[in-house]
Amino acid sequence: MKTCARFERIKSGYERDITYLSNHSRRSAGTTAAKTSATNALAVKSRMAKALGRHFERCPICG
Repeated sequence: MKTCARFERIKSGYERDITYLSNHSRRSAGTTAAKTSATNALAVKSRMAKALGRHFERCPICG
């Protein structure tokens, strides 16, 4: 699958956020903040899928 630079930029930004939230969750295991970070990481994954899907539909290079 060929993708454009913008697709990669969008994906890397979301992946960076997911990694940060997941790492925070692991470091703070057992706390309320860890549970919130884990939940937020799942929400960000969902938003990433939607954003990349929208981009893929509209981009002439990716689609």
